[in-house]
Amino acid sequence: SGSFQLPQGGSNRIAAVFQEPTLLPWRTVEQNVRLALPKSLRAKDLDGLFDTLGLAAMRSLYPAELSLGLARRAALARAFATEPAVLFLDEPFVSLDEQTAERLRHLLLTVWSARPTTALMVTHNLREALMLSDRIIVLAPRPTHVLGVFDVRLPRQHRNSQVMSDLLRSFHHRFPDVT
Repeated sequence: SGSFQLPQGGSNRIAAVFQEPTLLPWRTVEQNVRLALPKSLRAKDLDGLFDTLGLAAMRSLYPAELSLGLARRAALARAFATEPAVLFLDEPFVSLDEQTAERLRHLLLTVWSARPTTALMVTHNLREALMLSDRIIVLAPRPTHVLGVFDVRLPRQHRNSQVMSDLLRSFHHRFPDVT
């Protein structure tokens, strides 16, 4: 068990994006996103967020009408709409094909740069962790314990394919048994 303390003087909102999009099937995309907002913010202008995530034309669709990739975008929109102080991401791209997952990772980075927030992400995808993280906490299997911490000391915008290969080598040098 553990605890964390929210930043002083900022938002006290926490948002989460889970492995499954967890959208309510009887609500539209827009209604699902607005449902996460406090009543005082439900009239908030979300046009920019929907545009950035490529959901502008999908606002009136129901979850059953969406691909898994679009449903994941809606879940990201719901999380970012609340302007959280802390964002928890529990393997948000886990069951997507690699091309769709990569596109969503880049969308996440785009929204993140427009709406910076502290995030804690769980992933088993090392490339994803290296692409999105500032710090990777490496856990051992059962009994779970921390094997170590790997700091990614490079701005995300500089993490091209060559740099990613270098980061992977560096990571595997430090943690040779982690895949």
